Amino acid sequence: MILDAWAQTSNIVFSTERYGDVATIRDKGREFVLLKPSTYMNLSGNAVRYWMNRLDIPLCNLMVICDDINLPFGTLRMRKSGSDGGHNGLKNICELLETKDYARTRCGVGHAFTQGGQIDFVLGDFDDEQKAQLQGICEKTIKGIRTWAFAGIEKAMTELNRKTEVSQ
Repeated sequence: MILDAWAQTSNIVFSTERYGDVATIRDKGREFVLLKPSTYMNLSGNAVRYWMNRLDIPLCNLMVICDDINLPFGTLRMRKSGSDGGHNGLKNICELLETKDYARTRCGVGHAFTQGGQIDFVLGDFDDEQKAQLQGICEKTIKGIRTWAFAGIEKAMTELNRKTEVSQ
């Protein structure tokens, strides 16, 4: 959703390529390659590794965006490295890149599901109150990623990881 919002505000479209949908945004002399893997989530490392190799993207320029059921809805956490935190997509990326040293932004979706209902919850729809907040969450995340690219991860983490209300 975040990449779709970024592409829409930048007037670009994704093209279906090997392992996913890809779009490129040029911004102030920088190039952002947006990748939405088409692999199963727990195999998303295949897409990440393929496109990093194909485009010769150094690890320091990788930012992975993922959902996180361990964070309350709307909470954003950027980190310069770290564990997979139980997220199978991050686990696969770590395995295939053979490192945990890449930047990631986790977007909290909460954990309002019953035991055994995690898959349906994560793949399900947001409620009306959450839907009203999605644009603000996307805008804040995009701003944080742009700050990471232009001013560095420390400044981006300071901005993005602050506890603030997302505008509706």
